[in-house]
Amino acid sequence: MGAAPVDPRSTAAWTTLTKLADGFTPDLRRWFAEDADRASRFTHDAAELHVDLSKNLVDDTILGALVELGREVGLEARRDAMLRGDHINVTEDRAVLHTALRQPADADLEVEGHDVVDDVHDVLARVYSFAADVRSGAWTGVTGERIRTVVNIGIGGSDLGPVMAYEALAPYVQDGLECRFISNIDPTDAARTLAGLDPASTLFVVSSKTFGTLETLTNARLCRAWLLDALRAAGAIEAGDEAAAAAVAKHFVAVSTALDKVAAFGIDPANAFGFWDWVGGRYSVDSAIGTSLVVAIGPERFEEFLAGFHAMDEHFRTAPLEQNVPALMGLLNIWYVNFLDAQTHAVLPYAQLLHRFPAYLQQLTMESNGKGVRWDGTPVTTDTGEVFWGEPGTNGQHAFYQLIHQGTRLIPADFIAFAEPAYPLVDGDTDVHELLLANFFAQTKALAFGKTADEVRAEGTAEALVPARVFPGNRPTTSIMAPSLTPAVLGQLIALYEHITFTQGVVWGIDSFDQWGVELGKQLALQVAPAIHGDETVLAGQDPSTQSLIRYYREHRA
Repeated sequence: MGAAPVDPRSTAAWTTLTKLADGFTPDLRRWFAEDADRASRFTHDAAELHVDLSKNLVDDTILGALVELGREVGLEARRDAMLRGDHINVTEDRAVLHTALRQPADADLEVEGHDVVDDVHDVLARVYSFAADVRSGAWTGVTGERIRTVVNIGIGGSDLGPVMAYEALAPYVQDGLECRFISNIDPTDAARTLAGLDPASTLFVVSSKTFGTLETLTNARLCRAWLLDALRAAGAIEAGDEAAAAAVAKHFVAVSTALDKVAAFGIDPANAFGFWDWVGGRYSVDSAIGTSLVVAIGPERFEEFLAGFHAMDEHFRTAPLEQNVPALMGLLNIWYVNFLDAQTHAVLPYAQLLHRFPAYLQQLTMESNGKGVRWDGTPVTTDTGEVFWGEPGTNGQHAFYQLIHQGTRLIPADFIAFAEPAYPLVDGDTDVHELLLANFFAQTKALAFGKTADEVRAEGTAEALVPARVFPGNRPTTSIMAPSLTPAVLGQLIALYEHITFTQGVVWGIDSFDQWGVELGKQLALQVAPAIHGDETVLAGQDPSTQSLIRYYREHRA
């Protein structure tokens, strides 16, 4: 299982932080009043991201101890081991090389006798060529129609990344092209996604590394049947296996390395784009998993997307921990989770285009660090993970900000905004983007500094209402800004959180790159399925609750 990780509790820094947390009373008002340089000293630039950490509940002493904790647990050494291709995913005995997916073509990285950069760019070249053909109309459906809709079929990292990035980069999508996404095995997902589509101009991308994922293959078969039935009903193809095979070959491509299964489905293996076991699903949007995105925004923009990832990788690799933004943000999360008892973390993009970003981060962070054992198989010695959640501003302000401002829970929050709007609209004389940003700036100010009882009274508030209108402040936030939401900036944001997640995993001593927790439910679903279908022997082997629920289903299924 690999060498034992450092127990963070055994470090001198952990002892220091424990003492600092004992009786800790933050006072952001006083800290800012007494330190004119606090904002500038706690603000760092990483690539195009401008990151203000000054409203976090730390002072120089605490931040210094957190940096020392990173060094004592070997954060820098483990980062370097990941980047050079060591097998730090110990439970699966694999390298962790999502950073290689965005290396420039002239970079050198040889792992186990293979130049992985060459391998990556060989696949990218094939994806780019395919995307160019679809975008130009050179690739057509079986009837000669150009492709107008690309449907990505995947789940988990094969869905969350592509759909999040597609939504975020909507202004860059080629006119006349649309992407849709199917992930849920609930047949409603496929039915509603396919509704209104023209099969003659629809292309499906089946994204499954093993080409064996239950949900993905089920949905792929549903889409294949829909395609063939609709084409036959329209008289576009004749009956028979030969016509069906020709249609599938023109309307389906795959992202998979299981070429035999791809061929058995009816997809030409020449139209299958692979990736490698050193890429975890939740780290794969910048691999061939992003094929639908490449079609939508084009190879040139996708190259900018990859360059953004790489810029943040280089910052994480080279910046000293004191100025290393992903490392600092990860260490701040350790402070909140392990010393101040925070259990959740909000991500609040003041950009509607990032409305799927919190959901994307849920998988990235919670699948990575939701672990109870360390990478050597021993139990963890601290709390691990936090629940990531969020919605775009200002929607969240009218939903859950009440709890963040005045509730009893400590909820660190990351606010994200951009100087340039994607759609610059005005309401009379009001620049609506500036109205949005006014909320962005005001919320972090209110959370940090609050409003005292005396300030409430000074507004003429009745004494009986004063307690309800007091805002305690000292609610921690990080503000992340960039010039605009470009493909490069989106890549930087994703890589930022990848490395935040990595930093926390190293401190906790866990393998952030496996996901065994998702397996048991999958296995049991296959075992339970015959009972649902009517097998009484299998039903009898279930626990009483499961038996009762299955019987209820049988009674109520028409």
